[in-house]
Amino acid sequence: MASRINTSFTLIPNQKYRRSNRRPSYFSNTPDSDSQPLSTFGNFKALPLEIFQIILRYLSVKDISMLSMVSKTVSQHIINYISTSSGSKRLLLQDFHNLELSGRKQDSAILNHYRCLGLLFKRCTLLLPTKERLKYIHKILAEVSCFKFSGCAVPMQCSGLPCYGLFLQTLTAGWDELECHRVYNFLCELTNLSRKMQTVVCSKPGSARKLELRIRLFCRNVLLDHWTHRSDSAFWLTRILKPWPMVNQARLLYIIFGPISPHDVVPREWLLENNARLLILSGNNICFTFMASKAVNGRVIELARLIVFLALVCEKELYCMDWAVKMMQKVCKVFSTPVERNNFLQSVANAFACVTMEMLQSVMSGDHDEDNRSFLNLFHLVHAQANFHKEVLYLTMMNTLST
Repeated sequence: MASRINTSFTLIPNQKYRRSNRRPSYFSNTPDSDSQPLSTFGNFKALPLEIFQIILRYLSVKDISMLSMVSKTVSQHIINYISTSSGSKRLLLQDFHNLELSGRKQDSAILNHYRCLGLLFKRCTLLLPTKERLKYIHKILAEVSCFKFSGCAVPMQCSGLPCYGLFLQTLTAGWDELECHRVYNFLCELTNLSRKMQTVVCSKPGSARKLELRIRLFCRNVLLDHWTHRSDSAFWLTRILKPWPMVNQARLLYIIFGPISPHDVVPREWLLENNARLLILSGNNICFTFMASKAVNGRVIELARLIVFLALVCEKELYCMDWAVKMMQKVCKVFSTPVERNNFLQSVANAFACVTMEMLQSVMSGDHDEDNRSFLNLFHLVHAQANFHKEVLYLTMMNTLST
């Protein structure tokens, strides 16, 4: 999770400094400023705090974050400036619903602002323990209602959570897994996220539509979507899924990454082809576990149609067709008797025929779209069936010759 930091550095040789009386002492209150060491606030020590904060108003967020690394004292003064009403008003932009300026340019500008703000907070709070950093940052950001889990009345038209997510991504970039785990726990306690997830996974799909939408937007916009490396996204996704059993993990994955409609997070049932594609991308273990569950529960016809669409996806995406055949062979072993296995294989053969007839009827009825999708699906299915049975014949002949 954490990035590797290059700890190599170059030592600068010691130099002998010559005392000079030519340096002006504009910021010094003493007759001979060279005779006394400068404080960690440097020449700004002579400035009233109000003047220092006025100077900060003329600096960009990026420049302020650079200035915060000068010394601990300067950093503390910048923290104090952020905590003032004028500082927070300037830094915590809340133009998340400006319809006149909506568009990629506006979204990019405010996102970039919060990326720089995340870097500023990262540098200002560098010396604080993780827990204290999070408490301070939450205290400052609590003023922004759109950063809260249910703080915005129109979350689908709001860029608040994406800004908050980019802020956190910049803040935690390079932190080790233990620190990031603390961040996740802090967010869960702050939003009561675990309890809200429990509500949706224990309810019927669609019965808590607004809550499903809030969970989806928070997980995607705050925790998952801003990372450039898959390993980072996988870390946060693991934190979300790990506390739940597999059936609830599947439900959460559907809520977070599934299709979305203007009214429901979980709309109508997916097409079987999309289910097959998701199973393939989920990996062998999850795919087999899902299919074995159907076999154990006697849902043979559903399982047979799923085999057909697994073959169709393999044909469309140019995956190896022998994978679908071997998966079917592995599922066959779940059935306890030869009769059950024969019925399953017969159901697969019938499913190929039924799906082919369904697609053929769609083509013959004249139900064409602009890109002839119905005809192309039929074309791919015919080739998928041929390649699937070819792999079955290869497997059968190899087993026959080896005996």
